[in-house]
Amino acid sequence: MFEEKEKFRIPTLIEMEVAVSNLYDVRKYIIVPNISWGLGVHECDLLILNQNNNAIEVEIKRSKADLKKDIDKKHLHKSKLIKYLYFAIPEQLIESVNLIPDHAGIIIVTGFRYKPNFKLGYKATISRKAKINPEHRSLSVAEVLNFSRLGCMRIWNLKKKIISLQNQT
Repeated sequence: MFEEKEKFRIPTLIEMEVAVSNLYDVRKYIIVPNISWGLGVHECDLLILNQNNNAIEVEIKRSKADLKKDIDKKHLHKSKLIKYLYFAIPEQLIESVNLIPDHAGIIIVTGFRYKPNFKLGYKATISRKAKINPEHRSLSVAEVLNFSRLGCMRIWNLKKKIISLQNQT
């Protein structure tokens, strides 16, 4: 007899960010969420810097409507500072991959249960590799330092948010 695959809820934005950061490994890459200013690129859900100072953008989409809305963005996720573009989507949107540009890679975020307590977790896997942006360039040392500074700023804002949430209880 066949077991039906468990249906998981759509992961939250934070759960998707963590799944993607686990895929890339924060010990090997600098990964900064929510870049919207300070680097001279368009808004990026996740911007990842590899050891060669090449940037990878990960656009996180949680709904089909969000994927459709992305088509209207003026910047088209193009920047000379970004070598690869990926779209991270939950497994529930797998039928909507036709809405993702051909040059973009696809990351699928799937739910699973941790053993032995069977808590819910999410894992990201690359389903389609991104094509190289032929106009990209590596970040300069000054840009890498600025990128790292922006990442460090996020830490302190998150700690403030944790304190605020703790004070609400």
